[in-house]
Amino acid sequence: MNIHEYQAKEVLRKFGVATLKGKLAHSPEEAVAAAKEIGGSVWVVKAQIHAGGRGKGGGVKVAKSLDEVSEYTKKMIGMTLVTHQTGPEGKVVQKVFIEQGCNIAKEYYVACLIDRATGRAAMMASSEGGMDIEEVAEHNPDAIKKVDIDPTVGLMPFQARELAFQIGMEPAIVNKAVKFFAGLYNAFVATDCSIAEINPLVVTKEGDVLCLDAKMNFDSNALFRHPDIVEMRDLNEEEPSEIEASKFDLAFIKLDGNIGCLVNGAGLAMATLDIIKLHGAEPANFLDVGGGANKEKVTEAFKIILKDPNVKGILVNIFGGIMKCDIIAEGVIAASKELGLKVPLVVRLEGTNVELGKKMLKESGLNITPADNLTDAAKKIVAAIKG
Repeated sequence: MNIHEYQAKEVLRKFGVATLKGKLAHSPEEAVAAAKEIGGSVWVVKAQIHAGGRGKGGGVKVAKSLDEVSEYTKKMIGMTLVTHQTGPEGKVVQKVFIEQGCNIAKEYYVACLIDRATGRAAMMASSEGGMDIEEVAEHNPDAIKKVDIDPTVGLMPFQARELAFQIGMEPAIVNKAVKFFAGLYNAFVATDCSIAEINPLVVTKEGDVLCLDAKMNFDSNALFRHPDIVEMRDLNEEEPSEIEASKFDLAFIKLDGNIGCLVNGAGLAMATLDIIKLHGAEPANFLDVGGGANKEKVTEAFKIILKDPNVKGILVNIFGGIMKCDIIAEGVIAASKELGLKVPLVVRLEGTNVELGKKMLKESGLNITPADNLTDAAKKIVAAIKG
């Protein structure tokens, strides 16, 4: 689950991470009132969407008067902001964050994340802040420094100091950086983050270490522990089909292709997407119904797939372990009849009650194409949608 920049800063402040004064606004009038309350003579108007690269798309503007605060806010709210992370369709801006300006001396990058290679949290930092970390990794990988963190003791002060010196921070600000890094790590662990990224972290000409922009993404499986974080969820920023899927505890991600996929198990789902691409087509979604799905859950999954107008065919790929093949067959039949299925449907079943499941599909009277294995299934659905 993602949250907005202004929300991430609210979370980080609770753990001692220093930020600038800022207020949320939904209109030019609110923006001007916020700027007056914040004080000063320079403000930054920031579009709030769940995507990076906002500055390059015109979603971050420095205002040097209240008139400019109003003008920039008026232009941003309602605009479709396109960045490298939104895709060409962009996202509609519905609110802006008004933040006080500061005298930036140097920009850095710092993030906490899970290192899949070690199975531990790691802190990563770079002297090249304000840039996409992917660009830094491609053009100057030596500028990225990392420390692995032992979960039994957490981020040690010596590790934080070492990281600060490695990215070229001046000795005079290292102690402030150590406190900053510790706060970031504590926030990361306490809120079950998958990533907590600050880009840029800035050192001001006055010698302060501040969070200028923040991104936090949380492990959805741990949200039951954080009702305060769940309250920050902005449904306007999420794909409607993914919101609908979450109501039925379905792992669903919309993609850009035209073959809908209904699979049980994340690994099998990924393999299904790969083999569809291997045979010359594009998957329309990732959908894992899980191991304990019932008829109703499968039916809802089918409905969500068919709501996508791009879907020209459906591939059901089930390995029955805990999930029994006859339950899947029952759901597929019920959904197909209820929705009046008009697109090709290929079903590959294997595992528990597989013969019963196949028998149910065959006797359903529906136009369902059986498949013997995954390769056979992919070839058949690709051939079907290509006519």
